[in-house]
Amino acid sequence: MSPDAAVTFLTQEAYDRLAAELEELSTTGREEIAKRIEAAREEGDLKENGGYHAAKDEQGKQEARIRTLQHLLKNAVVGEAPTSSGVVEPGTVVTALVAGGEEVFLLGSREIAVGSDLDVYSEASPLGSAILGLKEGEKTSYTAPNGREIAVEVVRVETYDG
Repeated sequence: MSPDAAVTFLTQEAYDRLAAELEELSTTGREEIAKRIEAAREEGDLKENGGYHAAKDEQGKQEARIRTLQHLLKNAVVGEAPTSSGVVEPGTVVTALVAGGEEVFLLGSREIAVGSDLDVYSEASPLGSAILGLKEGEKTSYTAPNGREIAVEVVRVETYDG
């Protein structure tokens, strides 16, 4: 794995769910979309064929999801969510004061938190990278995409219990 490849923490449950989705899309999903494209192609003029264009568009989205899943699974670290030691790390639930307001979120991949109402921030996001490695009570700031400097204080770090 290249040093700049993004490593993503996934629970075993999330990994298995994503692997099953990849298998489904790579086999049955591809077969079904190919049949829909062929059926639409047989209807005649492709310029005026809405069903053909819709199927081709769906095929592009499906192939993009397949590539995303392949990359995610290839670069995943699979295991139990880390037991909180008061340090912000991927797979922990963080309570932080962000620009003066309290936010509670999971640091990691949104794929971990499927079915949860937790907000999720990637460790590669401006906020995530700013607080990664900080301990409870520590403060920092980060530059938001709009250029503003945002103050952050880590209040609590907890184990994610999925």
